[in-house]
Amino acid sequence: MQTERTATLTRPRAWLSRFDTLRVKLFLAIAGANVVLVMTAYLIYSWSFDKGLVEYLNQADEARLQPLIVRLAEGHRQNGNWDWITEDRQRWQELSREVLGTGRMPRRNAEASPSHSAPAPSGSEPRPHTAPPAPTLPPPPPGTLPLAAGAPPVPNVPPPLTIDPRLLLLDPQRNLLAGPEGRTEQAVLKPIMVNAQLVGYLGYVPRLQIVASLERVFLAQQTRTFAAIALGMLAAVLLNAALIARWLAGRLRVLGEGTAAVAQGDYSVRLPARGHDELAQLADAFNHMATSLQAARQARQQWIADIAHELRTPLATLRAEIEALQDGIRQPNTANLDSLAQEVHRLTRLVDDLRLLSLSDLGALDYRLDTLDLGRFVGHHLSDAAHAPGTPLQVHTELAEGVPVRADGDRLDQVLSNLLQNTQRYTDAPATLRVQVQREGTQARLTWEDSGPGVPPEALPRLTERLYRVDESRASASGGSGLGLAIARAIVEGHGGHMQASASTLGGLRWDIWLPLHTEATNG
Repeated sequence: MQTERTATLTRPRAWLSRFDTLRVKLFLAIAGANVVLVMTAYLIYSWSFDKGLVEYLNQADEARLQPLIVRLAEGHRQNGNWDWITEDRQRWQELSREVLGTGRMPRRNAEASPSHSAPAPSGSEPRPHTAPPAPTLPPPPPGTLPLAAGAPPVPNVPPPLTIDPRLLLLDPQRNLLAGPEGRTEQAVLKPIMVNAQLVGYLGYVPRLQIVASLERVFLAQQTRTFAAIALGMLAAVLLNAALIARWLAGRLRVLGEGTAAVAQGDYSVRLPARGHDELAQLADAFNHMATSLQAARQARQQWIADIAHELRTPLATLRAEIEALQDGIRQPNTANLDSLAQEVHRLTRLVDDLRLLSLSDLGALDYRLDTLDLGRFVGHHLSDAAHAPGTPLQVHTELAEGVPVRADGDRLDQVLSNLLQNTQRYTDAPATLRVQVQREGTQARLTWEDSGPGVPPEALPRLTERLYRVDESRASASGGSGLGLAIARAIVEGHGGHMQASASTLGGLRWDIWLPLHTEATNG
């Protein structure tokens, strides 16, 4: 029972895990952001259009009122008051619709009552009625009954510009004369002037929303247009998001496959670095990493093989000499025991060198730093080396004094000893050595040059590699382990300096070693 329940819960999770991919997440992120932008733009544009349309219609209403103000001013000039409006409300509606271009409304009676007409001022001829004839109404739509003769029109659809229900006529004291009651405070008032005197106000209530049918039809059309544009943009956004997500996911999938291959130990994999964007830079960095890992693995394999080779030679010699002593071929005299001690010393030195390099790699090599004059220190070392056994050297020195460095004397002496042993072993007689110490900016420079034979140019960058020898047979005969120059480089770098090999003008090898100068400012 518990197993079935666990399987039931696992199935939805497995189904959801299919969508828990970078491609889906990229699609949702890009599409979601663009959908929000499109919907925001649609809402803002719709709101702006509605507001702009209302403002435009209010301005159109205000422009249409100017002819009505002129007619009202003319009527007041002829009658001297507003009785011709207040006593005949039908005239107010008729006049507003006539001037605003929506046609004259029919009178309640067939003939206008004389009492309702505007009286002509005394001493003037009656003015002919100049109102335009009522426009011909279009025939009723199919399926509707015609109006009976004399019957008032039945309101059905609002006129295109519904401003007349919002018109007000006020006297100079802003008392309502005509129009809907209770809307005076909302009205925008336009003064009516007769002979430079204020005789009243024509007011209109601005519209706050679209109310006319024609305007609603126009708004609906624009809304449908905006909606169609928004849907088209959404479709384009979704398609664009899908393409971008697929493209990015494809490039990242290649990177993931390469990373998985490197994690399994395949350092030969390389990624195509197309373009110059961040993903191309990431692929290029990945290729450099894979190359470095491959080189490190090859160096480690070569390092193990070289160590095994270096240990095998003295061990084989020891074994052969011990077996000879056991079999009685050689006698345990002083010479034979000295030969055994020499091989043991060689093994001990090799192990000590390997330990020194391993400590340098771990950053655990101990340095007892002190302030040394580099010129005097090198001079003392060379004077002691002149009496050492080996190939005689003609030493030429140019050692400047007053070149202080912060160094460990024992470690620095080991560097000079390795360089001197290298010169004595590989320099043909008569050997010449030239050593210089000088200031160079903020660094102390030590130059070490010996006579021939030289080193091939392609071998110069590899001289400080561990267990590297230019001539394997000659190196074995000389007793070198191939670690001396690697140890020298590790010590120099441990002092914050660096060393570089080049061809010597004397025909042999030249080493340049730079160490930082020690000054009071540096010490402080």
